[in-house]
Amino acid sequence: MLPKVNQMLHYQIASSDEEEAAIEYKSRIADEQEDGLLIEIPISEKTGRYKRLFLGDELSVFFVSEDGIKNYFDSHVLGFKEDGVKLIKIVKPEPDRITKVQRRSFLRVPAELEIAVKMSNQVRFVCKTDDVGGGGISLVCDANWPLAAEQTLECWLLVPFRNGTIDHAFFKGEIVRVVELESGRKQAMIKYASIIDAERQKVIRYCFEKQLEYRNR
Repeated sequence: MLPKVNQMLHYQIASSDEEEAAIEYKSRIADEQEDGLLIEIPISEKTGRYKRLFLGDELSVFFVSEDGIKNYFDSHVLGFKEDGVKLIKIVKPEPDRITKVQRRSFLRVPAELEIAVKMSNQVRFVCKTDDVGGGGISLVCDANWPLAAEQTLECWLLVPFRNGTIDHAFFKGEIVRVVELESGRKQAMIKYASIIDAERQKVIRYCFEKQLEYRNR
């Protein structure tokens, strides 16, 4: 069963910040296209505030069918359309990808991976991640780097795979939150503001490999 026009979607948005990733939003399906659904700007079910979405944002979605059953699927933002009001285009789910079992919001694993960062003032530095996932990463760096919420960074993540190959995943990230650590360093939670699917898939592949590694211990 596919969601229909005028049906309400409820979802969470991928974020490396656990508090933000737990927030539930809702929006109405305004129109349908062959390859996507056009939805209205999401609104927080708790606060009533609108949420800005970015190209590539991952969504964990459910809708309620007429018999009261929740149907879950994963999607991501494909683009935007102005039609009197701003609409957001997301991937339409394949019928066999819809499940009545709740999915985990987003796969994220602890990982100390090397990451090169370039700030908007052209300052560059290298540090390590604290965790990585399909929706974003968190990193730990020296306290002297002037990181702040809403800053945009260019990042190159070093991604090692189980077969011994090493790749780089490039993305532009937006800092969600910065925390001062007891060690005197700082931790930055970053969500992907811009990342192409091929680069995101490198990170997701790494996460799945690590998850399998943990299960086999």
